Amino acid sequence: MSKGNNPAFRKAILLAVIALLIAGAAIAAFDNQFSPFDFFGWRPSHNRIVLSGNIEAHESVLSFKTVQSRIVELPFDEGQWVRKDDLIASLDDSDYRQNVKTARATLDQSKQQFDAATANLDAARKTVIADEADLKEKSLDFRRLQALFDANAASAQSRDLAETAFRQSQAACLRDKALVVTAEKNVGAAEAAIRSASENLKLAEIILGYTVLRAPFDGVILTRQAEIGEVMLPSAPVVTLADLDHVWLRAYVNETDIGKIRFGQLATITTDTYPNKKYQGRISAIASQAEFTPKSVETHTERVTLVYRIKIDVFNPTHELVPGMPADATIDLTVSQNGNG
Repeated sequence: MSKGNNPAFRKAILLAVIALLIAGAAIAAFDNQFSPFDFFGWRPSHNRIVLSGNIEAHESVLSFKTVQSRIVELPFDEGQWVRKDDLIASLDDSDYRQNVKTARATLDQSKQQFDAATANLDAARKTVIADEADLKEKSLDFRRLQALFDANAASAQSRDLAETAFRQSQAACLRDKALVVTAEKNVGAAEAAIRSASENLKLAEIILGYTVLRAPFDGVILTRQAEIGEVMLPSAPVVTLADLDHVWLRAYVNETDIGKIRFGQLATITTDTYPNKKYQGRISAIASQAEFTPKSVETHTERVTLVYRIKIDVFNPTHELVPGMPADATIDLTVSQNGNG
């Protein structure tokens, strides 16, 4: 009997063909991330996307504002954890403290000038009260003598002297009333000087506060760009602080897969550092434009591959995920944004 007619031989050939088909399906499944059953159309394909990237953190570059001086305190090194309001750095503040003293002395002087102006105004008003009383008396004397003169009971000289006294009292009253207006203006100017000196003092105190740099949030020192004794210019970086409460995964999606993901879509994050742990994430940003694959490549085919950068916010309560850590994200395409299938 020939081999072609041998049932055992035909069975072996059939088994070999089936094995090759299964192997081909497995290879296709590995490359395209779907089950071998999908190759035969037995159930839906492309149910998930697996992405690789690196953990990033929301970073703040801390620097001194407005002031320029020498660093005298720098208590934290790179990699150390800091709490909100911890002292990050401080400058020699002797010049700025002196500015505060000068501003406070100016304010004290303005208050004294206000007190003097107020006293002058009070005196001027009392003088006007006395002038008005004197004017009233002189007015009565003049009218009385005028009546007597008209009745030929008083001399013209007496009437003229009374009129002169009346006119002088009237002029003195007008003069002192004008002095009251001037005194009121002086009080207003003194009040404005107090306000100006007070604001200058507040500004000097604010600038003095700029000589101390504190952590705006809990985080870790990624980079320390300054050293003790260094003269810092305004806005020059001192440290870079990473917020580990709000980390995210930077990853890239192939152009052919970008239509499968949405804002707010859930993702599961895993790392080689903690292989038995999974972290929950959510897509928070998708680039609007494609870019070339951001890595060193060897072939033209890889170089022209277009990808979209995405950002996946990751819940990191234990602060185990740190910037630069490699991580993988699995996006289950069968799960909606609210977590339901």
